[in-house]
Amino acid sequence: MAKPKDIDWGELEAIIDKHRGETWALIPLLQDIQETLGYIPEESIEPIAEALNLFPSQIQGVISFYAGLSLKPKGKYVIRICRGTACHVKGGRSILRFMKKEVELDEGETSPDYQFTLETVACLGACFLAPAMMVNRAYFGKLSPPKVTSILAEYGKKKGED
Repeated sequence: MAKPKDIDWGELEAIIDKHRGETWALIPLLQDIQETLGYIPEESIEPIAEALNLFPSQIQGVISFYAGLSLKPKGKYVIRICRGTACHVKGGRSILRFMKKEVELDEGETSPDYQFTLETVACLGACFLAPAMMVNRAYFGKLSPPKVTSILAEYGKKKGED
C-alpha cells in the first residue's frame, strides 16, 4: 500500500513563515498547505496557531468548516460528483452509483494507493453541463457511463483494474 508523501517540514515551515503574524491570512495559508501537501497534517495545527497568534481550536474549526480543506490525505485525483438539482434530474444519482463501482470507493473514501478520492458536492455551478463532475480542477459534463469510463482512463484507471 502506497502512503502519502512524508511531511516536508522545511516546505511546511516556509509556507507558514510566508504568512507569519498575518491572522487574516489563515485561509490562504491553509489553502497553500493543502495545495502543496494534498492535505493539512494535524501536526501542523500547533505551528500554524503559534505563527498566527491564534488558538489551535480556531485553526481546527476553519479546517472542519471548509469542505476543500482536509486533515486526511486525499488521492492524486479528487473526483467530485455533483448532487445539485439539475444534475439529480439529469441522472446524477446513477452516475454516482456507476462511479462508485468503477473506482470501488464510497463517498469520502480514498483508494489504498492514493490515486483516487471520491466526494460528492451540493453543487458544482455547472448546471448547463448536468450531470457534471470534476476531477481536481477539470470539469466534465453531460455524463454517461461510457463517458465516465473514458474520463477515468484519462486519469490512469483502466476498466477492470483493481
